Amino acid sequence: MRLFLFFTSILLVLLSCQKEQNFEKFSVNKDLPNYDTIQLLTKYPELKLYNSEIVESRTRTAYIVQKAFYYDGLLKGSFIFNDYKCKAQYQNDTLNILLNNHNGYFGNGVLVKVFNNQFYIKDIDPKTLKTEKKFIKSKVLEQKLTLNTNKFNKNDSIYGFIDYKCSIDSLVFKHFRGYFKTKIQ
Repeated sequence: MRLFLFFTSILLVLLSCQKEQNFEKFSVNKDLPNYDTIQLLTKYPELKLYNSEIVESRTRTAYIVQKAFYYDGLLKGSFIFNDYKCKAQYQNDTLNILLNNHNGYFGNGVLVKVFNNQFYIKDIDPKTLKTEKKFIKSKVLEQKLTLNTNKFNKNDSIYGFIDYKCSIDSLVFKHFRGYFKTKIQ
């Protein structure tokens, strides 16, 4: 009986974690590197978000627009950010795609974890120090991820499109949408 309860509790924990993380399948579009927006990224230099930053890519790695809306019964205000960069790292069986605009004081973006033909998105807490990575809880409203491949290796190029809507709490909603490209580290 104890063994049954043990395995049942493990199964429930795994199922609840999967539901909480909002795992979904991503789509593959091998033609993504030929899209106009991706092609335009190669024509512009990478953003430098703060003076002492060491820029790792010669060309722009992302064009993503995030709109944040603040409500208090009625629309209180909105902010638009479009200064995102992309980094990708492959560890074990997971591809971590960081889409962030950290400027040395605060950042605002997402971490996309891709594995086993699925993904989930974690929202980055803007109240972090330069070397910190903290995340905030959010409720996913809609999410879509398209990559150019589902096979990942270090030093390969990865191209993608993200469309992500979430609510941070009952007052703040965000829509994060755009294209990215980078080399997998």
